[in-house]
Amino acid sequence: MSSDPPSLSTNAVALSQARLVYDGVTLFDGLDLELPRGRTTCLLGPSGVGKTSLLRLIAGLAKPEPPTQITAHGDVAYMAQHDLLLPWLDVLENTVLGYRLRHAPDLDERRQHAVTLLSQFGLGGALHQLPATLSGGMRQRVALARTLLEDRKLILMDEPFSQLDAITRLELQDLAGSRLQARTVLLITHDPLEALRLGHRILVMAGRPATLGDPIEPPGEAPRDPADPALLALQAELIARLRSAHVTTRGAA
Repeated sequence: MSSDPPSLSTNAVALSQARLVYDGVTLFDGLDLELPRGRTTCLLGPSGVGKTSLLRLIAGLAKPEPPTQITAHGDVAYMAQHDLLLPWLDVLENTVLGYRLRHAPDLDERRQHAVTLLSQFGLGGALHQLPATLSGGMRQRVALARTLLEDRKLILMDEPFSQLDAITRLELQDLAGSRLQARTVLLITHDPLEALRLGHRILVMAGRPATLGDPIEPPGEAPRDPADPALLALQAELIARLRSAHVTTRGAA
């Protein structure tokens, strides 16, 4: 086992020999992962396999065990599964929350950017509504807008489109895919087509302790046409891998 630190020569994140135990269960042990700079990596796998825990580990929100080594470059924006909106702030102020907490000198300018982004997300008429008045899909759009507004080089996203209807989901995939160009992204999803539309590399996590399979690398730049025959062929391959992952993970539980 090498003790050399993970390399960042071409990667924004390098994770080596990662070990994480949660509630007495070893989620992964000896796991390696690299996130290439300026590329989107999509992570899929059965529920409970450890995808969110891996995301939290990279974000510094979970405590790893030796001999885990994590090397990361750049500030992180993290979007959790839950929207985490503050109930006493309206949509606009929730979107600029990070800048408010940091007492950013350009807060008014950021509010203007937020108004534009929220309008693109279909929330232009809801700027001053409180979270309690919003649907689940609207709340998730606010959380996504807040994440993108942070404009960080490294973005970690946990099922960012899961609460949206099919058409809104496609539209926001297009918008997010365009805004995430040149960013380093790790995106968890349960939707194979979503991963193929947005990801430069697609990984499937399976087993216990979990491992990562060989990446699938769709051709072309994201966001890709969901009707592209080449994409649909890769979707069949990805679904087959996910079925195998479910069998492997259930068998190891």
